[in-house]
Amino acid sequence: MTKPPFILAIAGGGSTYTPGIVKSLMVRLADFPLAEIRLYDIDGERQDIIAPVVEKVIRDHSQSIKLTVTTDPEVAFSHAHFVFAQMRVGQYKMREQDEKIPLRHGVVGQETCGPGGLAYGLRTILPMVELIDLVERYADNAWIVNYSNPAAIVAEGVRRLRPQARVLNICDMPVAAMRNIAAVLGVDREAVTVNYFGLNHFGWFTQVLVDGVDRLPQLREHIARFGLLTEDAAATDPQHSDPSWVKTWRNIKPLMDHFPEYLPNPYMQYYLMPNQIVEHQNPDYTRANEVMDGREKKLFAAAAEYKRTGILPDAFHVGVHGSFIVDVARSLAFDLRQRHLVIVENRGAIANLPYDAMVEVPAYITANGPEAVTVGKIPLFYKGLIEQQLACEQLLVEATLEGSYEKALQAFTLNRTVPTMQHAKAILDDMIAANQDYWPQLEQAYKEGIAQ
Repeated sequence: MTKPPFILAIAGGGSTYTPGIVKSLMVRLADFPLAEIRLYDIDGERQDIIAPVVEKVIRDHSQSIKLTVTTDPEVAFSHAHFVFAQMRVGQYKMREQDEKIPLRHGVVGQETCGPGGLAYGLRTILPMVELIDLVERYADNAWIVNYSNPAAIVAEGVRRLRPQARVLNICDMPVAAMRNIAAVLGVDREAVTVNYFGLNHFGWFTQVLVDGVDRLPQLREHIARFGLLTEDAAATDPQHSDPSWVKTWRNIKPLMDHFPEYLPNPYMQYYLMPNQIVEHQNPDYTRANEVMDGREKKLFAAAAEYKRTGILPDAFHVGVHGSFIVDVARSLAFDLRQRHLVIVENRGAIANLPYDAMVEVPAYITANGPEAVTVGKIPLFYKGLIEQQLACEQLLVEATLEGSYEKALQAFTLNRTVPTMQHAKAILDDMIAANQDYWPQLEQAYKEGIAQ
């Protein structure tokens, strides 16, 4: 087992999440000692804006931790013990297209769900594999803790292309839901243990245990009135409390009004009530614009203020995103066998789903990786929904690997947010035009198809 203090690289060092993650690391130094933090990004200009803020956060807690800022993968990953991956291929400019193009066709415009998530996946799979290869070339058996979206598609791509890679795919959405659950129940998040099954952004909580007692019946009563928010909505952290997020948490109510057996992941709203979602989305101002005008602008302004005055305004926070990734890294580092919801190869955990499906279930995180908790068989309704979504995601991965326009079209058509094959084709064709710098093979296949 690797001994501390650790060398940690953050791939996507120019992300607006980076200062919050580093702050999470700093307040947990006694639990997860660090010798060096390395920021790595292919966009050096953006990273250089974020880096001084990160430096300030580190120095407020430690004078001994080395900070390295680089665009050179060898410098970033040589002898690293852990890599946190949070890449956003195409940055917010492409996220905006992912959201607005479907909306032009009356279809859900969302970063990780529906056509937007499929487009994002087409951009991200191969860069993620490239990152894995760089880490394996330069690091010493490092663990990659991957936060890069869309996590389900990225995880499936990695399973196909690099099945032996030391990658643990995680998502903070279930953990954010657990934070809200704990707030509603009036307990600490650490006191809540859940049972859960599904795919990433496509799953259900089946039990919510506090001191061994299932509190899901109590949650049902609360959700019927307020959604998955406290009565005054004051418990949500800033990362998930923008107006669009408040609406997301409230939309759990209609989902459970129809299917009260289990508590759904909030993202199920996009698949089970897409028409209502589209009715309330602004095609000219989407979540990407909200983030660019909010979190990104605030952090960049704070960085400029700090550069000018030496005073760092309060521009970021430590939320579930940062604390969760530190929890997982600690459990990997010290073989703690802590129980977390993560994305793993099924291997029978959900008995009536394919063995090789990348599912999201509770698992014990060990020094050798995750050990999934056995879920057993799931009811037919949920099995059917999951199998359709799984086929959509697997076709999308095959489209990426083969440069296949036909399989991309099949994936878009199969997605529950897309009403018809005509919608699927129109959206995909617009997506190909917008992504010509990222999908050269797919664009060529599309052009060849037209010529035939």
